[in-house]
Amino acid sequence: MNFTKLQGAGNDFILVEASNINRDWPGVARAVCDRHFGVGGDGLLLLLPSEVAHFRMRIFNPDGTEPEACGNGLRCLIRYILDRQLINPRVQEVLVETALGIRKARLHGTGTGLSAIQVGMGSPEFGAKDIPVKVKAGQGNLINIKPMLRYTVAVAGKELELDLVSMGNPHAVYFSQEPVADFPLSQIAPEVQGLPVFPRGMNFEVARVLGRKLLEARVRERGAGETLACGSGACAIAVAARLRGYIDNKVDIKLPGGILNVEWGGVGEVLLGGPAETVFTGEWKDETIKTD
Repeated sequence: MNFTKLQGAGNDFILVEASNINRDWPGVARAVCDRHFGVGGDGLLLLLPSEVAHFRMRIFNPDGTEPEACGNGLRCLIRYILDRQLINPRVQEVLVETALGIRKARLHGTGTGLSAIQVGMGSPEFGAKDIPVKVKAGQGNLINIKPMLRYTVAVAGKELELDLVSMGNPHAVYFSQEPVADFPLSQIAPEVQGLPVFPRGMNFEVARVLGRKLLEARVRERGAGETLACGSGACAIAVAARLRGYIDNKVDIKLPGGILNVEWGGVGEVLLGGPAETVFTGEWKDETIKTD
């Protein structure tokens, strides 16, 4: 099975052209994403044909689960498509079918002049059922933004004020006054993610405002642990910061692996940009792979 390793701000993925391969993909993801016995990565990307878009994408976490969204994975997929010339190099937009519907990638420049890949991540949602959050009896009508902002939970003997946002997948954003490097992410995040009030778990982000156009952040993802960057997480952070009045419509988010750029005007779709590069190609030996 041929594969390509790509990364976007340190968020790394193993990509496979899977149109002619039938496989237990959750099992493959667990094997190839292992950083000691496999290739190593934050997820397995499958590039597939689509009847409604230019291409179709599936993604699996290192634990074999299939998340709803992955912004950096989508940008890495587009990078691969362009590098392999699987689409006309003059196009300005690429449509990709995902679990959440069709996502649009906007290309700034073409060929060797390509300067950025910006992907549409859909509109944020704040309803308790959308995130989802198990609200208490009598709170079933929490469908507006306010109840999901400044949502307080108690973990590790502390009260944390979280902003809950769905980018198709659930996110809990905590704004810290201290540098995010000092935040005990490995202790706090698992407790938040395991709270019964979050039936599908939660991607947890800790962020700090450095200015109206710059934030710093760290992320612990469901099914992957702490990653060097997270595209949907960056979008959730920007949405929460915008609604709190901390930032303007465009912001750079500094993560351990690099900087991601997010645009959101307060309504509508969130746009995500940032680096995406090929790391290396290789071949995964496995006798159980079946071809159609």
